[in-house]
Amino acid sequence: MVHSARGGAQTDNADGALLAYEHSVGVQLDGAMIVPRLQAIQAACSEARFGTCVLIEAQQSAGERPSARAVLRMAPAGIEPMIALAGEGGEAGERSTRAEDLAVVVRDNTTEQDRLTKEMARLQAFEARPDLSVADMIALSERIAATEAQIEAARRDGAQHRRRIETQLLTVELRARNGEQGRSEIGAAFREFGSTLATGTAWTIRVSAFLLPLAIVCIALFALLRAWWRRRRRG
Repeated sequence: MVHSARGGAQTDNADGALLAYEHSVGVQLDGAMIVPRLQAIQAACSEARFGTCVLIEAQQSAGERPSARAVLRMAPAGIEPMIALAGEGGEAGERSTRAEDLAVVVRDNTTEQDRLTKEMARLQAFEARPDLSVADMIALSERIAATEAQIEAARRDGAQHRRRIETQLLTVELRARNGEQGRSEIGAAFREFGSTLATGTAWTIRVSAFLLPLAIVCIALFALLRAWWRRRRRG
């Protein structure tokens, strides 16, 4: 985990690594600013204000503890400007950056595509033979269809790998300031005082009703033991 890493870092290096970056940043704002700020982030993404951007997830929570979350896939150069937009007028919280090296999976995918492409060429050459039986033609058609499906799946995986390398994932967490959350918690406690008192009173009554028979039995046993002890001493 690397803290405060640059969003525009290169996606490869001299060692041949192919890096997929993911960033996470938290921002504390006034509660009233959270929803408008989320909307501003969404607008900047949809307008490609900082380059290529796709909104993957956006959610918000109102009430006493407002918060919002946005997950974006962006061009590397747009990471820092988007973080600056998210934190405008607020307080920067935690931030982290992680990178996953996809060099091995990209290499394996390329090898798989090459293998499947050669296999398809052999199947197509075999398909062109004039001496195939009906059974051979049916089996060959099934094999070609299966290979085509495998090629398509490998191409989709390769495109996903390139997308992760060429763009970066940014998660923005917007939360109310700590002081504001504390005040809301105190206010909520006062508002819930009546219901809390009623719940506590009801619980006490139930416990008392449950323990009363046991207390009566204990008192009776104590009285019997005391009377027995007195008679024994007199005897």
